[in-house]
Amino acid sequence: MNPIRFFLQGLRFDDLPKPVVEQAVRCLCDLAATAAAGSQTRLSAIIHRHARQQFAAPAEGPCARPLLGGTPVSASGAALAGAMTIDAIDAHDGHRLTKGHVGCALLPGLVAVLEAAGKTISGPEFLALLTAGYEIGTRAGIALHATAPDYHTSGAWNAVNCAALCAHVLGADETQFEHAIGIAEYHGPRSQMMRGVDHPTMLKDGSGWGAMAGVSAGFLAMDGFTGAPALTVCGPDVRKIWGDLGKTWLIMDQYFKPYPCCRWAHPGIDAALSLTRRHHIDPDDIASIDVYTFHEATRLNQGAPADTEQAQYAAAFPIAAALVYGKVHAAQIDGPGLTDPAVLALCERIRLVQDDGYSARFPAQRWAHVLLTLKNGDRLESSPHTALGDPDNPISDSLLKAKYEALTHPVWGRAKAQRVMAAITALPEPASTLAGFLDAIRS
Repeated sequence: MNPIRFFLQGLRFDDLPKPVVEQAVRCLCDLAATAAAGSQTRLSAIIHRHARQQFAAPAEGPCARPLLGGTPVSASGAALAGAMTIDAIDAHDGHRLTKGHVGCALLPGLVAVLEAAGKTISGPEFLALLTAGYEIGTRAGIALHATAPDYHTSGAWNAVNCAALCAHVLGADETQFEHAIGIAEYHGPRSQMMRGVDHPTMLKDGSGWGAMAGVSAGFLAMDGFTGAPALTVCGPDVRKIWGDLGKTWLIMDQYFKPYPCCRWAHPGIDAALSLTRRHHIDPDDIASIDVYTFHEATRLNQGAPADTEQAQYAAAFPIAAALVYGKVHAAQIDGPGLTDPAVLALCERIRLVQDDGYSARFPAQRWAHVLLTLKNGDRLESSPHTALGDPDNPISDSLLKAKYEALTHPVWGRAKAQRVMAAITALPEPASTLAGFLDAIRS
């Protein structure tokens, strides 16, 4: 039997270790907060309009509302709109070896399929499926990176994950399941990630298209459409990657971002902040900042951003924002924050320098250190920094809560943000339901 189908059929919430359940709740809180912030972007408005126009709900057949609510559309359209909304703000969880993000496509894709299928499930059942998605999606990402020569976006392997969950929820037999993941692997958007880094636009990490392709693949397979074997799941060279499915919990290896920008910029942000805080340095006293980091990070946008996409896929700009304000919040990388004169002035004094030693450690590790030159001639060098929020450099629950509040309060207000948080944290309880969470997030 297909290892993914075997895993899904046998998984029960009561089999999940307590730390795994707690991590699933953290991931869901983080995704919900990122979705709230993303809903305010131009990208989200465009993609929701596109879903209504091009993925309208059928007169007869399955439909769903986008993750945060709104007009019902097809399940594929709801998955697309929800995933693109989360991807609109680069603050969601990720995994180092996938070089991307599982939850961004997983959550809206899973919700859309469950709603379209008319499934009424409990909170524990939903958390079990969400956890399964993290396990499947992470391995799918690692497998695709191990077998494909190009650096592709998360949407490529997220399609396989969403298809597997869709087929499972719809009750696919073994043949239909194989076709579903095969269709998704073939049609998943193997878009070039570094092209998106070199030219930041609303394309982002491909997760929206991956969710759409995966959900579509599941429904196609149930209707008799056929697909080639999914080599990233069934190929002999990836067997070891899937061998510990259900035994080793890769959801525990997800990282959480303290800042809403590309993960590659985070070590440089923390390294720069460590110096300015320790030595009480005013940004106006800085003559230049040299950021030594890995190659991929030096490809991030270094100039003044024209829009939030360029600000999020940047290194110099968020480092400058962090030094000016002591933090990087959504307000710093969108709207008026893009034209902040103090941030732009400091941004011009930041230079990214490739460090071959750090480059050799990527993607398993992301490192940076900075050299500050002050206007009085003093030079200060930080220690090497890895990104805060990695499994071996964890972010505290109090900081995660502060991040949740910073992303949700300006959009939902304190009362709704607290209701959503309460609904999520209650999901492990037997009496809780997925409907309760959706009611809270869509109210």
